[in-house]
Amino acid sequence: LVGPAIDGRVTDVGSVDGASGVKIFVVDDDYGTRETLKELIEIEGGTVEAYESADAFLKAYHPGRKGCLVVDAKMPGMSGLALLNRLRDDGDRLPAIMITAHGDAATAVHAMKAGAADLIEKPVSPEELLATLERVIRQSESAVERASWQAVQAKRVAGLTDRQREIMRLVVACHANKEIAARLNINQRTVESHRALIMKKTGAASFADLVRLALAVDSPS
Repeated sequence: LVGPAIDGRVTDVGSVDGASGVKIFVVDDDYGTRETLKELIEIEGGTVEAYESADAFLKAYHPGRKGCLVVDAKMPGMSGLALLNRLRDDGDRLPAIMITAHGDAATAVHAMKAGAADLIEKPVSPEELLATLERVIRQSESAVERASWQAVQAKRVAGLTDRQREIMRLVVACHANKEIAARLNINQRTVESHRALIMKKTGAASFADLVRLALAVDSPS
C-alpha cells in the first residue's frame, strides 16, 4: 500500500522536519502496511508508536500527548472513523490523518468533519505521507501556519462562480449528480460540466483534495 518498497535508502521523499518531540501514532490492522509506514517515518526522522487496532492505541494513549495520529479508516472492531469520534467526544484535539480507500467519498467527508486534519487515499505514496505529516504538525502548533494555509485554499476557490461553489458543497456532502440537478432545478449534464470545471479551476487532484479544500474555506481560521 505504501510504495515504493522500503529498502533503507528512501530518497527525495521529504522529511518530517516539523516533528521534533512529536510522536507519530500509526494505527492499522494490516501488519505489512503498519510496519512499512513506521519504517518510512523513522527513516525520515520521526518517532513512531505503531498499533494493530484502535483499542490497542486507546489503552496505551494518554490524552494531551504531543503527537499526530495516522489511522486507517476501516479496521476490524473500532474503525478509524469511530476512533476519531471517540477522541473528539473526549475533548482530545490530537491532530489526525486518515488513510482511506480511493473513492470512499462518505468516509472522506465524515473523517474531515470528525476532525481529521487531512486524509490520504490509497495507495499511499511516501511523498504525500511525509509532506502531509509535516504540514499537519506545523499547523497544529501554529495558528499562523493554519491561517496561511487557509488563505491559500481560499485563493483556489476564488475563481468559482456562486453556482459552482453551491455545487461543490453539495458534491462534498455526497449528493449524486442527479440529486444535485433536481435540487437546483438544472440539467444533470450541466451539473457534470460544473463539476469538471470546479476540479480544473481549483486544481483539485482528487475527491479527497476537494473535500479538504471545501471544508478548509468553510471553517474558521
